[in-house]
Amino acid sequence: MPSPAWKKDPESHDFPAALDYLELVLEPEAAQRVVAKLNDANTVVKKAKDILRASELPLLPKENVHVAENIAKVKQGKKLSPVLLVRGRPLIIADGYHRVCAIYYLSEDLEVPCRLA
Repeated sequence: MPSPAWKKDPESHDFPAALDYLELVLEPEAAQRVVAKLNDANTVVKKAKDILRASELPLLPKENVHVAENIAKVKQGKKLSPVLLVRGRPLIIADGYHRVCAIYYLSEDLEVPCRLA
């Protein structure tokens, strides 16, 4: 399988998606502040295995429709959007959980571009 190609910046719809999720685990005002920080943050790279380990989330099955779609995108040479992460114990994957799982299946050591707040 080819190595994934990544977009330079998250897509505009990733931030509202992150806000929707974060409002479930944070107060709405706090969630809005975190998303603003994610929007302003520089993109960094972290290994897929480290993101999953820090998030304490399970690896979704390869057959999960969204994981499979992202694996197919990589095979087609389409670019993936960086993921949005929130520091904490555990790490919160505010947007991009399916992308992280898809990349893990390609190689757990692959680097994933992300915004971290």
